Order: sequence, then structure tokens, then C-alpha cells
Amino acid sequence: MNNFQRKLNNPLSDISEKRNARRSHINVLEKIHIGILNLMPNKIETEHQFINIFSQVPFNVGLHFLRLESYIPKNCSIEYLRNYYLSIMDIDEDTLDGLIITGAPLENMKFEEVKYWDELTSIIDFSKKYIKSTIYICWGAIAGLYYNYNIPKHNVEEKIFGVFSHEVLDKNNKLMKGFDDDFLVPHSRYFSINEQDIRSKEQKLDILSSSKDSGTLLVANKNLSEIYITGHLEYGAETLKKEYERDIRLGKAIKVPVNYFNNDNINSLPKMKWNAHRTLFFTNWLCECLVRSVNQ
Repeated sequence: MNNFQRKLNNPLSDISEKRNARRSHINVLEKIHIGILNLMPNKIETEHQFINIFSQVPFNVGLHFLRLESYIPKNCSIEYLRNYYLSIMDIDEDTLDGLIITGAPLENMKFEEVKYWDELTSIIDFSKKYIKSTIYICWGAIAGLYYNYNIPKHNVEEKIFGVFSHEVLDKNNKLMKGFDDDFLVPHSRYFSINEQDIRSKEQKLDILSSSKDSGTLLVANKNLSEIYITGHLEYGAETLKKEYERDIRLGKAIKVPVNYFNNDNINSLPKMKWNAHRTLFFTNWLCECLVRSVNQ
């Protein structure tokens, strides 16, 4: 039994399997295998965010969390990662149908100064060669755009923080199928993307959605094998609240997240406002992964 087979039986997979079993009557297609390179500090919270998302889609999804070999995180034991996460070395060329590369709190560092930059770029190269479609999230998005297209990040002094409304710019794109004209997505970042930098690559990239307040949200290449999201569709209802309270404790100059607390009352319970569209987005993406898998 290899590492991939052994770790299919870990607690993370068990949670996903149990939720999938509740919908077994609609799982008429073979399982779609999705890898998640979890670069977030709170790994367990991130795990459950993605498990929650993929428990709501009408597909049988196997989630496989991936770790780095060249970096030991401070907030999670290496024993936990070795027991329940895969290394890219455990992944065969035909193992995964899709990959998600999460964000990381690294906006203030130059990419080449990130300790695991070489390993990350090798994973990106692997994904471009062997995986049908890859989603890059937040810092992962600007890191991917920089590495793949030499598009720079632009740091901002005031954090882009809150739940922002976004406009669908390409209603005919497969990822936007079924979307309303406008939809909400949380953001939590200290960088922006210059839209003109994306437009300069118009032969290769499309902007699918943006916001007048938070800027470019969603970028994809022409065949949807690369998808870049500057926001956090995966966030739970209270994630921004936790981040706000953390930053206050650390003494950071942080404003109340936009359009999040009721009347900006930080003692109010935040509402989930983006679940329907995020479920639709990931369903559309899984459809694309499935089509690519069948047609390969």
C-alpha cells in the first residue's frame, strides 16, 4: 500500500466520505480527486472549510490535503502533517483531477524570499503538466500570476478586508454558469492586482469578475486549466471575525471588515452571504475537471 492509498483512510477523508454518502443517490459518476496544498496557518480550520464546500456539491469528491517538504509550519505539528497529509512525491501523474493552492500571509515578502518558493514553483510546474485544472487562492493567486506570467503584486497600506460585491464580466464562461449579475465574496489581503497587467496578457488570460471596491477577483486562462481568485470563497461565516479579533489583539491598525457585521456592530453574529455562489462556482469547476478527465 503506497502513501496515497494509505492516506485515503485518514480522518479528513472519512469526514468527506460520510458527507458524500448522504448524497450517494446522486453520485452516479466516478469520484473526482482534488488535491489541496494547504499553506494557511490554521490548517485544521482550512481543512474543514473545504470539506464543508465539497460536501455540498453534487459530485463524489475525494479530498487529499498536501504538505510541503521544505518547510515546517509553526502552527501545526509535523507528525500531524506526515500522518494525514500527502507530499507531492506521493502523487502519481494521474492521481489528481484538480488542485487548489491556498493563500498564505506572505504579502510583504518578495516571492523569491519565501522559504518554500522553489518547492512551490515545482508543484506549479507539476500541476501544469499533469493536473487538469488548478485554482490559486489569494496569495496563491498572485504568486501563480507572478510565476506563470511575471505579473507583479502591488502592496496596499490599508488591508482589503470585508465582504465585497463583484460583477460577472463574462457570463458565457463555464465557471460563471448560473451566476447572478452580482455576488459577494470575502477578502482579506494587503495586495492588489493592476487590471492593466492582466489586460496586457489578453491573449492568454481573461478577467471573469471584478469589484469597483476590491478590484480584480477572478482571472482564468483560456482553457480554464489555471484559475486565480484574489478573495476567499472558502471562508466560513465567522472567519473574518476571528481575523479581526486576532489583529486587534496584536495591536494592528485594522478597520472593521466592510459589509460584514450588522451595522458594524462587532458583537453581532456575522451572516453567511456567499455560500450559494461559492457552491455554484466549485460545482462548475468540478464539471470542468470531470469533462477533462473523461476526454483525456
